[in-house]
Amino acid sequence: MIISHKQMTSLAKIWGRRFEDAMAEHLNRCFAAQCRQLGEKGVQDEIRYGIKQAAGYGISLERDVCKYIDLMFAFGRDFDRDLKLPWAAQILRDNSFDEATVKVERLFATAKSQTMPMIWNPQQ
Repeated sequence: MIISHKQMTSLAKIWGRRFEDAMAEHLNRCFAAQCRQLGEKGVQDEIRYGIKQAAGYGISLERDVCKYIDLMFAFGRDFDRDLKLPWAAQILRDNSFDEATVKVERLFATAKSQTMPMIWNPQQ
């Protein structure tokens, strides 16, 4: 079976939309107040922004992108450039990780060890 470029593009769009929908559902559960404030369109915009930002660091697996977006919601949209969070930029720019998943796990573990903002849901 050969999949054409057009079919691959269609599949990518379907995957993208499914991920965005699942991510929106997750964010509405874990960051309900922020999501209400942003509204549906705002949440979708943040998800798309997070996907793009994560991709810039070589992060593309759904689970890893989800964690990246969670950190955006916990620490701020541009946590990766926040001068008060130097550990985030240091980890994200570190090219010594063999896999992006390892980088995300380090990022997430370091984030958990920090004094978490009030919006953080420790059960996630």
